[in-house]
Amino acid sequence: MNNNRNFTKRFDWTLFFILMMFLAVSLLAIGSAQTSGQYGINFVPLQIRWYVIGAIIVAFVMYFEPDQYKKMAWVLYGFGLFLLIALFVIPEGTFAVRVNGAKSWFSTPVGNIQPSEFMKTFYILASAYLISKHHEQYQVKTIKSDFILLGKIAITLLVPLGFIMTQPDLGSSLVFLAITAALVIVGGISWKIILPIFGGAVTVGGSLLWMALYMQDFLEEAFGFKAYQFARIYSWLDPYSYSANEGYHLITSLNAIGSGEIFGKGLFGREVYVAEGHTDFIFTVIGEEWGFVGASIVICLYFLLIYHLTRTTLLLKDPFSTYVCAGIIAMITFHVFENIGMTIQLLPITGIPLPFISYGGSSLMGNALAIGLVFSMRFHYRTYMFSAHDDED
Repeated sequence: MNNNRNFTKRFDWTLFFILMMFLAVSLLAIGSAQTSGQYGINFVPLQIRWYVIGAIIVAFVMYFEPDQYKKMAWVLYGFGLFLLIALFVIPEGTFAVRVNGAKSWFSTPVGNIQPSEFMKTFYILASAYLISKHHEQYQVKTIKSDFILLGKIAITLLVPLGFIMTQPDLGSSLVFLAITAALVIVGGISWKIILPIFGGAVTVGGSLLWMALYMQDFLEEAFGFKAYQFARIYSWLDPYSYSANEGYHLITSLNAIGSGEIFGKGLFGREVYVAEGHTDFIFTVIGEEWGFVGASIVICLYFLLIYHLTRTTLLLKDPFSTYVCAGIIAMITFHVFENIGMTIQLLPITGIPLPFISYGGSSLMGNALAIGLVFSMRFHYRTYMFSAHDDED
């Protein structure tokens, strides 16, 4: 009886109920996305299956304490690298398959599995361990020690990033960069270093965008850029001039969301066909059927999730756990911002799913792995908090 009471106190029920709300939204949106019958498959029971597998992953991950993950951080990072290397060397058409032009998937009996989804969390664990150990070694901060830490993070990032970019998988690469930016900020590196680096990155990015618009020949000759890569940028900025090819997805996305107006067309009332509406473009289904009000509620649900994760991070006293949670927050936040942003022309289109809503086993399992770590850290932190009280009982 005492163990049951302890579990009730220690378990993060708020996070659990938030995830249950995402489950409801996901099943409704996926069910609506396939009303045209173009896939010939009912993805709703498959999504329920992935959620059940995700729940098992969360329960398994929550069982172990943060200290154990701290010890296993580099082992898990190495395992993730092994999967990426295997994906790189295995011939296409055997266990490795190419989907939408990217060789990013393993073919398994339960479906295609994308190793980069798991590598994101393994990278967060390794980087959190690296940062916490660095601060233990260099208790007096200096510019030199900050540059050493920055170099360690860069090496830890570049190894998996290199394999992911060769697939090629731009979306996942951007997620790794977003995670790194967050960890660099919370890792205590001096702003005297951060500001010039971020400023330089913005300058380089802006310059490349300007050259892509006005100096295409130079980029093709100097850096080997291809015409289709420029077309992605042009179709983002002016999709109607590329409506027959690159701009088609964005135009249909804007039409679907815009046609939903304030209150939407009602559940299963979609009229605009959007390719990949059950996966990367599921927000268009939400916008069309549930309107501005329904889409705003879904966005508020993400704010609630991120707010709760941030509160949990601030409660934790262990630096390693804090860095892990900060990396997970950055990962989920970037996924949401990029996925919704690309459907409304705020950002270029990349292959990034909407967390906990888009259909997909790899995405759900990868997010379950990350959320399981948050459950673990909150669960075992509360054990520490209530240990004296429980002894008295």
